[in-house]
Amino acid sequence: MTATPLHLAVALDGAGWHPAAWRLPAARPRDLLTPGYWVDLVRRAEEGLLDLVTIEDGLALQSTSPVGPDHRTDEVRGRLDAVLVAARVAPLTSRIGLVPTATVTHTEPFHLSKAIATLDHVSQGRGGWRPQVSARPEEVAHFGRREAWGDPFVDDEATQAVVRDLFEEAGDAVEVVRRLWDSWEDDAEIRDVATGRFVDRDKLHYVDFAGRFFSVRGPSITPRPPQGQPVVVALAHAEVPRAFAARSADVVLITPHDNATAGAQVAEIVAARRAAGRVGPDHVFGDLVVLLEDDQAQADARWAQLEAWSGRRFASDAELFVGTPQGLADLLLARAEAGLTGFRLRPAALPQDLDAVVDALVPELQRRGAFRTAYDDGTLRERLGLERPANRYATTGEALA
Repeated sequence: MTATPLHLAVALDGAGWHPAAWRLPAARPRDLLTPGYWVDLVRRAEEGLLDLVTIEDGLALQSTSPVGPDHRTDEVRGRLDAVLVAARVAPLTSRIGLVPTATVTHTEPFHLSKAIATLDHVSQGRGGWRPQVSARPEEVAHFGRREAWGDPFVDDEATQAVVRDLFEEAGDAVEVVRRLWDSWEDDAEIRDVATGRFVDRDKLHYVDFAGRFFSVRGPSITPRPPQGQPVVVALAHAEVPRAFAARSADVVLITPHDNATAGAQVAEIVAARRAAGRVGPDHVFGDLVVLLEDDQAQADARWAQLEAWSGRRFASDAELFVGTPQGLADLLLARAEAGLTGFRLRPAALPQDLDAVVDALVPELQRRGAFRTAYDDGTLRERLGLERPANRYATTGEALA
């Protein structure tokens, strides 16, 4: 057994992370917008004893172009709402964490707070949230509440100032959501039929957040989640999002391509967390896109087929692994030496590469003593070693007048 067994997550997105994955024989393109498809995927991940799944989302159609719509019709376009998918899956699973993506840039924190709190209630303490910013002009155009900005991928000072503002706003959004989760004390609901008292008014609190981007009075309309604070997961693939994630997230996802980069980014995130007063386990997961077969030749052949269908070279912020489960286990254990506490795997094709993770990678890691052999009881926070936080308003906040 390794000193600290790894945590494992999978990132679910349509037919998989390769845009041509829907064309593979094992794919289920007719089922992508059905609830049964997502239930099957998450149940499969739960069979592999994984810590959590993330579910991708966005406010524009998918695109393989980094600068806007690509107008392709030979790749998956369209998706279901990730938070609603997670809520649908929750009653049909029992152990695995459910972490949908929800964008903060065009969405009010009040709405997000009650949606994720509801997910935590219906999953009995397995809910989480991956906040995401929205920098694309076509997403801005859907709402009409902001002036459109230029290409977010241009590396000039004006554009980078916009990016910094977006992540500063995201930080405020997460703070507002966290305060709203605390705006009901744990025992605020009395439910005493004899006295006719359902709620203790003194245990509901204003949050009174006033910042550059939001002014929120509170309290929430949803009682405090079972975990107190559902787990916040943030992707940090560049300097500005790393700073945001270190301050705001419980689990930070990074995209290093070697141990030296991983070690440096882990140290940067831990230092930023300490500077922000964050305590507890420093969970930093490495992100990888994975395609797995029993032997290298088979893996290379399937990848080549996907690339041929796509007609352009696959591009990703994350490291790409094409090979065997044994080879991936070697890589994960080597990366863990840089201080990573876990990994989020992005299956290139669904359900095929998820099945390989569950049926081959997990047993390989178990044989090496690097992964659990059964779920422990408890919430997602408990599985990650995160304490259930005290309610910030229980003794210091202003109760409703």
